Amino acid sequence: MSKRKEFLDSVHPDKVQDFLNFIKLHKDGSEPLDLAELVQELQSNQRVELWGKLSTLLQHTLQAYPPERWITGLDGDSGDEMEVEVSAELKLTMAVLDAVTVVCTVSVDVIQDGDVYSALLDCAHVLNDIESSLPVSELPLQQAVHWLCECWWRRGLQGKEELGWTAFVVCLENTVTLKTSVRELNRLYSLKEVLLTVDFDSERGQYVTSPLLQCFLSTNHIKREEGKRFLAFLFGWDVNFITMIHETIKNQLQFFPKAVATDVAEIYFRAWKKASGLFLEEIESSCIQDFMQHALLLHRTSPVHPKVRQILTYFHKQKFRQGIDEMLHRLYKPILWKALKAANADVRANAALLFTEAFPVHDPGLSSEKVDELVQKQLDALFALLDDPRPLVRSSAVLGACSILARCWELLPSTVITDLLKKILLQLATDTSSPDVRCAVFICISVILDNSMSHPLMEKLLPTLKTSLHDTSEKVRVAFVDLLLKIKAVRAAKFWKVCSMEHLLARLELDSPSVSKRIVNLLFNSFLPISQPEEIWCERCVTMIQMNPGAARKFYRYAYMYTAPTNIVKLMLMIRKCLNACIQKTGDTADESITSNKENTSVLEDVLSVKDTAVMASLLEIVVILWGSVQKSLEHNQEALQYTTAKFASVLPEYLRVFQEERCTAPLIRLAALLPAASVPALRSKVMAQLRRLSAGSAVTLYSQPIECVCSWGQVSHVLELVVEWLTEAAPLNPGEQSESVSRRVQFEDPSEAKPDLALDYLEYLLTRPRTRDCLLGLSLDQLTSLHSALGAWKAVLYSSLSECAASAAVTETALRAFSLHARLSIHLQHRYPDGRDFLGSLAHCMDWVEKRVLPFLAAPGDDVSEQQLTLGKQIVESCLTLCRDAVRVALGDADFNDHVLQLSSCVLLSEKGYTCVPLLLSVLSEVAQDSFSRNTEAQEEQLCVTLRIVTNIFQKVLEVMAHRLRKDKEEGQELCCSSEDALHDFLLVTQLASEGSEVVSGVFSSLCAAVIIDTSRTLQKLSHPEEVMTPETARDLPPLSSTIITAILKSPAVTRCFLSETGSSVDSEAIDSIAGLAAVTHVLAVVRKTDKFKQDLKSIAVSVHKQILQHCSITAQDPAHTQRVVYENAVRTLNEVLMP
Repeated sequence: MSKRKEFLDSVHPDKVQDFLNFIKLHKDGSEPLDLAELVQELQSNQRVELWGKLSTLLQHTLQAYPPERWITGLDGDSGDEMEVEVSAELKLTMAVLDAVTVVCTVSVDVIQDGDVYSALLDCAHVLNDIESSLPVSELPLQQAVHWLCECWWRRGLQGKEELGWTAFVVCLENTVTLKTSVRELNRLYSLKEVLLTVDFDSERGQYVTSPLLQCFLSTNHIKREEGKRFLAFLFGWDVNFITMIHETIKNQLQFFPKAVATDVAEIYFRAWKKASGLFLEEIESSCIQDFMQHALLLHRTSPVHPKVRQILTYFHKQKFRQGIDEMLHRLYKPILWKALKAANADVRANAALLFTEAFPVHDPGLSSEKVDELVQKQLDALFALLDDPRPLVRSSAVLGACSILARCWELLPSTVITDLLKKILLQLATDTSSPDVRCAVFICISVILDNSMSHPLMEKLLPTLKTSLHDTSEKVRVAFVDLLLKIKAVRAAKFWKVCSMEHLLARLELDSPSVSKRIVNLLFNSFLPISQPEEIWCERCVTMIQMNPGAARKFYRYAYMYTAPTNIVKLMLMIRKCLNACIQKTGDTADESITSNKENTSVLEDVLSVKDTAVMASLLEIVVILWGSVQKSLEHNQEALQYTTAKFASVLPEYLRVFQEERCTAPLIRLAALLPAASVPALRSKVMAQLRRLSAGSAVTLYSQPIECVCSWGQVSHVLELVVEWLTEAAPLNPGEQSESVSRRVQFEDPSEAKPDLALDYLEYLLTRPRTRDCLLGLSLDQLTSLHSALGAWKAVLYSSLSECAASAAVTETALRAFSLHARLSIHLQHRYPDGRDFLGSLAHCMDWVEKRVLPFLAAPGDDVSEQQLTLGKQIVESCLTLCRDAVRVALGDADFNDHVLQLSSCVLLSEKGYTCVPLLLSVLSEVAQDSFSRNTEAQEEQLCVTLRIVTNIFQKVLEVMAHRLRKDKEEGQELCCSSEDALHDFLLVTQLASEGSEVVSGVFSSLCAAVIIDTSRTLQKLSHPEEVMTPETARDLPPLSSTIITAILKSPAVTRCFLSETGSSVDSEAIDSIAGLAAVTHVLAVVRKTDKFKQDLKSIAVSVHKQILQHCSITAQDPAHTQRVVYENAVRTLNEVLMP
C-alpha cells in the first residue's frame, strides 16, 4: 500500500494513533516524510476526501471531549501548585487538534483552482472558534492555529475575512504587548488589508482602535521601517481615525527623544504622500496645519515646541518633492503672514523661524511674475523682522536670514545678498541693546560659511567684526571665537586677518576659561605645530612669550586638551635644552649635564640670554604649568615620569645658581615641588632657610611656593616645628605658673629672633588650603598637640592685653590671631579624631574663658573699662562666636556642645554692649536650630524641644535688645537693624521649616508679629498731626525695627506665609483691641500687598481686622483733624483696597 493510501486511511477516528504517527514523522527532521509533498501528490478527489475525513475526525474528537471539559481535564488536586497533571484523554485531544491543524495548514498551499474545499474551510472555522478555549499550556497549538488563519488570508481563499481577522488581531496584540521582532512587524504589515474589511464604527473596529493607537506610542514601531509603513497605512483606514492618531501623538510628543520625533515626521509625510481625497484633506487640516498652529503659538519653553518644529522641519526639507511647495503655501497662507505681524513678540519670533525655514513659500503652479512678486514680499518681510523692536524676534530673524543665504546664495540677486549681509554684519553685530542678538549673529554666520560660494564676499566683510572679540558679554565673545574656529575649519579666510594675533593674545590673557580654551584651540597649530620639529615648538613658545607672557601662560595651561601628553613632555624637555643652551653660552657653568649637551644648540641662542630675566622666568613658569597639566598622565607612566624627573633634577641646582632673580626663583621652587625630595637634597635646606629668613608681614607669594614645595616633599613637619618654635619663644616665660584668678603682668622674652606673626601666617596658609591642610593634619597627634599647646599659651597674653593693656598693639593682634587659630585647629583636630572629646573640650574651655574673663569688659567705656579694652573684648567675643558657629555648622559637636554655645550667646546678649554682636548671634541661632532639626530622632525629641525653647527665648531677647537700642540711641539702633537683616532672614528660613509642626518654634513668628505690631502702633500713637498719617508703600516706610523684620520676611514666600498665618491667629484671638494696633496690622498688609502675592491670606486677615476695627467706629464723631480718627479712616481705606482691589 502506498504512503498516500496509508495516510488517507489513517485519517479516521478509529486509527488516531496511525494518524498521529504520520504527523510525528512529518515533524521529525530526520525522517523523509513531508506532508506538504504528500498532500500535493494527491489527486483532486483524494484531497477532497482527505479534507472531509479531517472534518469528520475533528468533529468526532470534539464531541468525545468537548471544550467544556478541557479545564476539568487538568488535575488540580496535585500537592504541588506549580505542576498540573494533564489527563491522558486531554493529551490525546490536543494531539489530534494539533495534527489536524498541521494537515490543514499544508493543505492551504496546495489548493488548486476547481478544488472544493468547503470541508477544509469548516475545519479552519472550527479550529478558529476553539482557539480561545485552548489551555494556556497549549501555546504552540494556538500559534499553529494563528498561522493557519494567516496562510488562509494570504491565499485569498473563500472565508478569508473571518480567519484573517483572527490572524490580524493576534499579530497586532503581540506587537503591542511583546518585544517585537522585525519578522512580527512584517507579518502585521502583510495583514494590513484585513483592517480595510472592518468598519471603523463597528464592534470589531472599536475593539482594535486602542491597540492600534498604542502602536503610535511604541518606539519599536516608530523607529523600524516595517513599523513606519504600517503606521502610515493606518492613516488610510478611516477619516475619523486620523484625528485620534494625531491627538495620541501630540499627547506623547514631549516624551519622544529627538530621533524618534524625526521618525514621527517621516510617518506623517508618508501618510500625506499616499493619501488622496478626504483623507488628504484631513491629514493636511487636522495634522500638518495643526502642527503649524502649535509651532506659532506655543511658548519656546514648552517641551512640545521643539518636537513640533522638528516635524515641520522634516516637511520643509522635502521641498524638492512634488506637491510639497504647493501644500506648504496653501496651509501657511491663512496663518503665517498674520503671525509675522502679531502683537505678541513670541509669536512673531516663532513665525520668523518657520517662514525662513520654509523660504520661499510659494506655489510652483503660479506664473513666474507672481512667484517673483511673492518672493519679494517675503524678502521685505525678512528685512522688517531684522528691524523688529524685540531682541527675540531679531535673533530669530538673524538665524532665518543666514539659513536663507546658505541655502539660496546662488539663487538670490547679489543686491539682496549684499543688503542682508550689511544689515547683519554692520548693524546687528553691534546691536548695543541686546547681547543675544549679537551672539545670534556670530552663531548664524557659521551657517553661511557652510556654502563655499559665500567665501569670497565673506572674506572681505568679516574683518569688520574684529572688535567683537572684546565684547562686554562673555557669551558673545564665545560665539565670536567659535566663528573664528569655523573660518579656520572651512578655510573661508585667514582668521588672523579677521582678528589680529595681538588682540587674540590679549583676550587669551584676560578672559574666562570658556573663551580662553577656544582661543587656545584656534591658535594651537600656530604656536605648537605638532607636524614640525620640536625646535620650532620652542621657538614659537619664545615668540608668544615675547608677544604676551600672560597669554603664553594661559595658552600652555590648556594646551594639554588639544594634544597627547607625550607632546607636552617633549616641549618641556625642549625648553630645558633651550635653557641649558643659554646657560652654556655664558660659559659660566661647571655642571656636566649642561656643558656636555652639544645638541642643545638652537636658533634661539642668537636671540636669548640668561640676562633676559622676563623670558627666562616665563619659560620656567611654562615648564611648571606644562608639568602640572600632565602630572596625572605621568603618574600612570612611571618610566616617563622617572626620565623626566631625572632630566630636570640634574639641572635644577644649576638653574638655582644662575637664575637668582625673585621671579625666576618662584617657578624653580614650584618645579622642585614636583620632584621627589630625594632628587633635590640640597634644595630642602635652602627652602627651609628661605622660610626662616622672611620677615613678618611678608606677602603670601613669598612663602606660598616654599610651603607648597615642602608639603609636596612630605616634610611639612619641618614647617610645623618652625611655627611651634617661634610661637613658644615669643610666648610668656612661665605660662604654666600664671594664674588667671590673680592679676599679674605677663613677662616676655626678647622677640628679636622669634617671628610669631610670620608663624601664624604660615599656619593660616596651611589650614586654609585643602591640600596643605591634609598634609598638616596627617602628622602624628603628638606633633599636632604641641602646636595646639603653643597656640593655647597665647591666651594668657591676650588676657593680659585685655585686663592691663600690658602688651603693644602688635603683640595684642598676634595674641588675638593665635586665639582664633587655636580654636580653628581644635575644630580640625576634633574632626580628625572624632572618638574623643579632648579638642571639643578645648573649645568649651575657650567659651568658659570668654564668659568669665572677657564679657566683663563688654561694657560702656568708663572708669573700669577703656575704649581699647571694649574693642578688644568685642573682637575676642566675635572670634569665639564665629568659630563656635562654624563648629556647629559642620555638625562637630553634640547636643551638650550646642547648649553650651547657646549659654555663651545668652550671656553675650545680656552684657551691656552685647547688642553689637546681634547679627552674629542670629547666625549662631540659625546654625544651632538647623543642627538640632537634622539630629531630630524619637530618642532625642525631648532634648530637641529644650534646645529649641532656649533658641526661641534668646531670639525674643534679641528683638527686645534691638527695640531697646532704638529707644536709647536711634541712629545706632538703625545701624544695628540694617546689619542684622540678612542674619534675621537666614534664621527665619531655618525656623519656618519646623514652624508648622513645632509649637516652640512657632513662638518665633509670634514674637515677630508682636514686635512689628507694638513697634508700629507706638509710632502711630506718637503722631501729633493728621498730615503725618500715611499708608506705607514699602517696608522702608515702616519704623526701623518693623522695616528690618518685614524686609527679612518678604525675602522668602514660605517665611511670609508663616508670618501671615501667625498674624491672622493674633487678630482672630482679639488680642489686638486698640485702633493703633489694628492700624499697625493694616500697614503690614499694605506692604505685603505690594508683592502681588498671598492675596487669599491677606483677604482673610483683612476681613478679621475689618470686623474688629468697626467696633471703634464711634471715633468718627471726633473732630476731623483728630489724629486717631485719621488713623482709623486710613486703616479702613487700606482694608477696602485689600478686600476690593
